[in-house]
Amino acid sequence: MISSDTISNVCVVCALYFLVACSSSTDQVADSMTIDERLGQYTEYTLEADLSTLSENQREMIPLLIDAAKAMEEVFWMEAYGDKEKLMARLNNAKEKRFAEINYGPWDRLNGNEPFVEGVGPKPEGANFYPADMTKEEFNNWGSETKDDLYTLVRRDDEGDLKTVPYHEAFAEQHELAAQKLKEAAKLAEDEGLKKYLNLRAEALLTDNYRASDMAWMDMKDNTIEVVIGPIETYEDQLFGYKAAHETFVLIKDKEWSERLSKYTKVLPDLQEGLPVDAEYKQETPGRDSDLNAYDAIYYAGDANAGSKTIAINLPNDEEVQLEKGTRRLQLKNAMRAKYDKILEPISEVLIAEDQRQYITFDAFFGNTMFHEVAHGLGIKNTINEKGTVREALKEHASALEEGKADVLGLYMVSELRKDDMVTEGAIEDNYVTFMASIFRSIRFGSSSAHGKANLIRFNYFKEMGAFTYDEQSKTYRVNFDKIAEATDSLSNKILTMQGDGDYEGVADFVEKYGQVGGQLQKSLDRLSEQSIPVDVTFEQGKEVLGLE
Repeated sequence: MISSDTISNVCVVCALYFLVACSSSTDQVADSMTIDERLGQYTEYTLEADLSTLSENQREMIPLLIDAAKAMEEVFWMEAYGDKEKLMARLNNAKEKRFAEINYGPWDRLNGNEPFVEGVGPKPEGANFYPADMTKEEFNNWGSETKDDLYTLVRRDDEGDLKTVPYHEAFAEQHELAAQKLKEAAKLAEDEGLKKYLNLRAEALLTDNYRASDMAWMDMKDNTIEVVIGPIETYEDQLFGYKAAHETFVLIKDKEWSERLSKYTKVLPDLQEGLPVDAEYKQETPGRDSDLNAYDAIYYAGDANAGSKTIAINLPNDEEVQLEKGTRRLQLKNAMRAKYDKILEPISEVLIAEDQRQYITFDAFFGNTMFHEVAHGLGIKNTINEKGTVREALKEHASALEEGKADVLGLYMVSELRKDDMVTEGAIEDNYVTFMASIFRSIRFGSSSAHGKANLIRFNYFKEMGAFTYDEQSKTYRVNFDKIAEATDSLSNKILTMQGDGDYEGVADFVEKYGQVGGQLQKSLDRLSEQSIPVDVTFEQGKEVLGLE
């Protein structure tokens, strides 16, 4: 339970928030699916890794990092919903409770956040980062200098006026516990870079000053144990996209695979120069210290574990760190393999033209995902017309547009690198057809997901450009190899231009036009459901699974 005065105030607001939500006129539980059908959207996968090569100190670190992750889990429940225990107490059976755990609340993340619990209204766009009764106009007219800070909650004071509460105060109990565990892990760290990062990250949780730890994280090169922890992504805030949500990944580096990948980040500046957009939209130079590694994931928590699961990471998000140091790309190999085997291959058997299924390969899936993450480092981080960063200018649309950019620029990258013989595995047709099948996989994450929305937009844009065709008789899709490169360049140009211009209204119109599920697409998605192909995975994970209990 939460005991500090600040947290108590936050929880009072949480309670008020749900009184407002439950009084909504649209508070009926959605009956589009049974609870068994909702649970059937997921298939279970065990997160495990070979720990035999780890030292005794490294093995002792992992339980400490998992304990820190569990503290972030508690915080994310409060950010996404409020009081977890109160929700669980009102649920009728074990199945509903399990589905609430998967979604971190009573809303189905794979189905537009529709409620699956009786008496719960629509999920607020701002989740629990803002007062439920706050309007956008009230927020925009509020003269606070910290209102759009990544690491503050917005609440009301005793007079009903808006105020900000820093994360390290609002979640003091959880942050202090996580910081303690990180410091204990730092004492065991044999790699000096990891030791420095863990200590600085612990300090960041106590102060909300994360840049120094981000810099230290970028400087780590030789560590085997990896942890990504803290308030990081802003996907959960669909009102403005300002507030970072808490999450954790605990990972073990696959050094052999990482060595194979290391060469690609070195060519980012050259790829930046060749982007299919006017020079002013590619004037920034990607950092040359970026690196790319492969990992086995052993623990997910919080935002990372909600609904659809991440299979690759590109961090940090701090634009200043990116420009000075670049970013690190982390490919989660075991999680990626789970999605390929259990989801992507079955999708291709239903929706991809039979003679093109030969181009569906794990290497292409891994490569497309990898280049997606690398492509986050391309383009522009700051608008060209003094509207601030792209993230600030595009607000709640920033995440979906950035994910769309990374997808199409990832295809651009693999095409360019094949010309230079830097990528020789398979053929470009593998990348294109596997990419097409992956669009269907990601669209099923739902419109409430930035990745799902990005893929939906790309599907409709590519359809308009003739990048693929649909066969009514076989009900399958065929990639048009002579048109997909042109569609990729066209969409890349459009996204990069909108980002550079900070064109909020233009992006809103673009999302409205292309972010729709048409009749043909819906029938295709229905076929996948009829075949009982899961949408995503859940993880069996933890100390016991790893034999570290």
